Amino acid sequence: MTAALQPTDDASLPNQVTAPGEDLSLTDAVALTWNDPLAFVYLNWEWGVGPLAGQDGPDKWQIDVLNTIAKHIEQGGNAAEGLQIAVASGHGIGKTALIAWIVIWFIAVHPNPQIIVTANTMRQLSGKTWREVAKWNKVGRCNSWFKWTATQFYRVGHADTWKAEAIPWSKERSVAFQGAHEKYILIIYDEAAIIDDSIWEATEGAMTTAGAMWIVFGNPNLNTGRFRECFGKFKHRWIHKQIDSRTAKMADRRQIQKWIEDYGEDSDFVRVRVKGQFPRAASNQLISSELVELAKQRRKPSEEELAGWPKLLGVDVARDGDDQSVICFRQHNYMKIIKRYRERDTMQLAALVAEQVRELGIDHIFVDVVGIGAGVVDRLRQMGFSVFAVVSGETALQDDRYFNKRAECWVQMRDWLKAGGCLEDDQELTDDLIGPQYGYDERERYQIERKKDMKKRGLASPDSGDALAFTFAEPVAQKMIPTKLTSVQKALMGIRSGGNGSWMGRT
Repeated sequence: MTAALQPTDDASLPNQVTAPGEDLSLTDAVALTWNDPLAFVYLNWEWGVGPLAGQDGPDKWQIDVLNTIAKHIEQGGNAAEGLQIAVASGHGIGKTALIAWIVIWFIAVHPNPQIIVTANTMRQLSGKTWREVAKWNKVGRCNSWFKWTATQFYRVGHADTWKAEAIPWSKERSVAFQGAHEKYILIIYDEAAIIDDSIWEATEGAMTTAGAMWIVFGNPNLNTGRFRECFGKFKHRWIHKQIDSRTAKMADRRQIQKWIEDYGEDSDFVRVRVKGQFPRAASNQLISSELVELAKQRRKPSEEELAGWPKLLGVDVARDGDDQSVICFRQHNYMKIIKRYRERDTMQLAALVAEQVRELGIDHIFVDVVGIGAGVVDRLRQMGFSVFAVVSGETALQDDRYFNKRAECWVQMRDWLKAGGCLEDDQELTDDLIGPQYGYDERERYQIERKKDMKKRGLASPDSGDALAFTFAEPVAQKMIPTKLTSVQKALMGIRSGGNGSWMGRT
């Protein structure tokens, strides 16, 4: 696949030291690993001492991937399509460390390579994946050969030609993944399931270069899309591996056990987050971007169309310092965000809610009672208001269909959007609605991803989405039925009269 780097006395490579146990310069020793990335990992890092004290080297699954690369090189590579490896895994197995090792090995043994690294989000790319390269290079024997910046990792003295780049993807910039024409090409995706199909298609063009490598890592969050197809429709093109977190030595065993206890071992959540298996559902994104965009484009209903429908207020109360309290208004198929509030004074929040109740003529208030929300509920009740205390983890009204109250609220909100719900054009609300994933427990009931688990994926707490969802928490009486119904109203009334006994029919 590649030609080995030749030993050199180039003064621009300052780390001319002796490799352990060999009478070779570091440059000479590294050159000998051009076809063996695992050997490079053992050579470049001093396992068991200094910063790596207590670590004895790569995990078994990491060794397997590195040896797969070596085997491909030994066999001469595939001149038509190069090497394509897809790794689906649970959480916490050490995949970003492996990404860093592969990038550093590739740039160390291939002159003037083209290396592109991308991830599902800019936050993941810059804050995790790319920083991992800097972290591992800092403690490596070859660290002085390279310089790391927020977007590039390059050979000292060769910044323009001998480099790796962190490139955030977007549909509009798919050209950045096209036209890779260098002799040595490496492309890596992190959290690949969320990367748009257009980027995959653009990358395919680079794989016509003999010896090119394309390695994708991800949690199997979605049962559709190109990452899923690496294990299905296009599995003949990929060497595919699925890693169970319980077999990885870096995984947090206590966290895994909590997930199994909370969600059930056969739940989709555990299948994805622990077992590295794809979910049963066609997609585990509860509310799609398309559904939200359609709801944002709908016409705001007139006062006449809303007449007779109860006015509801949903309140999500902040628990942590980076969360925010949100007050949301809903009447029939219309909603709007009233207030976002980052201070955690429950009396002030209760006063803000009371102000909106009086100003808007609210009929019912739904407040998240978990944590400090109990103080808001108590104060509002002292003021004489009708308040429903929403406990997200309590038993759902339809216990045979929903894992808990929060799942019930979110699924009913999704159904409301499908039936004609109208959203305001608010980016925070949009991000919140499309963020949570869902699955099923062992009883085939809906489960919604918890806030703290979303944060582990790099997403913000869906405070605005929760505030709107809470307005579906309990049945409320309708004031009157309009004499003239629009098509949207008729659709919503159809949900109310549905044969599945949905309590949304009484909202």
